[in-house]
Amino acid sequence: MTFTQLEVFALVAELGGFTAAASRLGITQSAASHALKALEKELRVSLISRHPTALKPTEVGRQVLLRAREILNLAEALKQEAAAAGGLSQGVLRIGSFGPTSSVRLLPGILAEFRSSFPGIEVRVDEGEDSVVARWILEGRVDVGFVVLPDERFDTTPLLVDELMALVPAAHPLSKARSIALADLVGVPFILTQAGSSSLVESRFSALGLRPDIRHRVSQMVTILSMVDRGEGVSIVAEHALPDRLDSHYPGVVARPLRPAARRQIGLAVRSLRQASPAAKEFLRIATRVCRPKPAAKKASG
Repeated sequence: MTFTQLEVFALVAELGGFTAAASRLGITQSAASHALKALEKELRVSLISRHPTALKPTEVGRQVLLRAREILNLAEALKQEAAAAGGLSQGVLRIGSFGPTSSVRLLPGILAEFRSSFPGIEVRVDEGEDSVVARWILEGRVDVGFVVLPDERFDTTPLLVDELMALVPAAHPLSKARSIALADLVGVPFILTQAGSSSLVESRFSALGLRPDIRHRVSQMVTILSMVDRGEGVSIVAEHALPDRLDSHYPGVVARPLRPAARRQIGLAVRSLRQASPAAKEFLRIATRVCRPKPAAKKASG
């Protein structure tokens, strides 16, 4: 059994094919196929099965995949720790991100600082729904990921508190209100975000015994805004997920705070801080510094 065989298996399972896995590793497709066959022969099990659209792990393959990723992650951490003796100059950092709040508001600034400090570290970013990112962390597919807190499954670092906002068409009577109660959003077509605040939104309705008329479940913020702008429904999204100058880009959309206020906390998570790679630990440190609230400017006296 070799690290290359484990890398091939993990990438075929993740990317769904030999071509993409071979390209990522810089080897030929036939070499990737041979490596996986050799691993299956040694373990005496079938690890990958063919599906109409992609290759996927078998049932036993999913179990082996978890162990394979643990081994590969530990090997990567070992290489980074050795490299750190002369300065953290090489390695790979895999990040999981969801929605505009993390991918647009938080990640760019953190990455700019990280790449400035550690230009030799290769950074890979995968994006998915918040529940998907959490699963990637558990499975070892990413080293660090943005999550909605609290989440007791991980070691976490809080970064930002976000307020949930109601989105209503400008022509709707609710657009004149200063704040909007959840009960006001029942009985009208509702567009549920599938990004990081979906579970919080649904739980808020459920806690009050309310059932919104969910007509659409949408993962892209631009689609939600366009639908509300056209008057196709109302929605609830995180304030930091909204674009700057909302009224200029979407004049038909009005954002109002909920009554009572509803907030969520966004942070970074690793499966185990003790076992995290040096690159992941540095990313957490930099993220904490970059996202630290700036002190209010003092007014000039006199």
